[in-house]
Amino acid sequence: MLVLLPPSEGKAAEGSGPALDLAGLSLPELTATRELVIDSLITLCEGDELKVLEALGLGPKLRGEVLRNLELREASALPVSELYTGVLYDALGLGTLKGAAAQRANRSVLVFSGLWGALRPADRIPPYRLSMGVRLPGLGGLPAMWRTAMDKPLTELAGDRLVLDLRSSAYTPAWRPAGAVAARTATVRVLHERTVDGVVRRSVVSHFNKATKGRLTRQLLEAGADPATPAELADALRDLGWTVETAPPAKRNAAWGLDVVVSEI
Repeated sequence: MLVLLPPSEGKAAEGSGPALDLAGLSLPELTATRELVIDSLITLCEGDELKVLEALGLGPKLRGEVLRNLELREASALPVSELYTGVLYDALGLGTLKGAAAQRANRSVLVFSGLWGALRPADRIPPYRLSMGVRLPGLGGLPAMWRTAMDKPLTELAGDRLVLDLRSSAYTPAWRPAGAVAARTATVRVLHERTVDGVVRRSVVSHFNKATKGRLTRQLLEAGADPATPAELADALRDLGWTVETAPPAKRNAAWGLDVVVSEI
C-alpha cells in the first residue's frame, strides 16, 4: 500500500539536526527539480518584503516564514515525521509510531510538498513555507513542474500496490495515477451522519475530515494492513471498526471512492 498525504501549513518551529542534505532525500530522481525550486524560492524571498508576503499568500505577522525560506540551505533539519503539525498530523502521529509500524510508514507514506515534491517520513528537511499554488520566478506553476518530474518515479514506486490517496485538491495535480495504477487507487470522503427531527442526514465534514484521515491511516499502519485493492481496503477499514461504503468507478482505470461515515466528529 502507498499512502499519499498533503503537507500542513503548520510546522515545527525549528530543526535539531544537521543542515539539509538534498542528496540524502528519498526519490533522488527529484533532486534536480528540488534544486530549481529551492533556488527560485530563495530568489523570491530576497526581494521586496511586501511583494514576497503577497506572493507566498502570507500576512504581515508571518514575516518569519520568509526568513525560514532564506535559511533553507543552512538551517537545522528534522524528520518529516516530526516536522508537520496540524489536525491530520496530530491525529496520525507519525513521530510516535514504533517498531514495525514506523517501518511500514517509511515504506508506505509519501507526503507531497510544493518545495520537495514528495517525501518519506524519515527524510530530514528544515521548516519552510511554500504552498503548491505559489508561482515562483522563472518556474511558473508548481503542479505542472512536479507532475513532469514525478510521473515516472512515482508510477514505478506504486508498482502493483494499492494507492490510498488522501491528498487535498491543491496537491492532486502534482501526480495523477493513471492506467492500472489508477484502477488500484482509492480516495476517501468523510461523511458526518446524524439524525435531525427523526431524519437521518449526512454532510461532508472539512476540519474533522483531516483528523479522521489521520486516525485511519495510523490504524492501518499499526495493524499491518496490506490491502491490494480498494475493495480490500474497505474491508480492512471495516475490520478496524470504521463504517465504509464503496463507490466503484463508472469507467475503467479510474479511482474508487470510499465514504467513511462517522457519527461523532
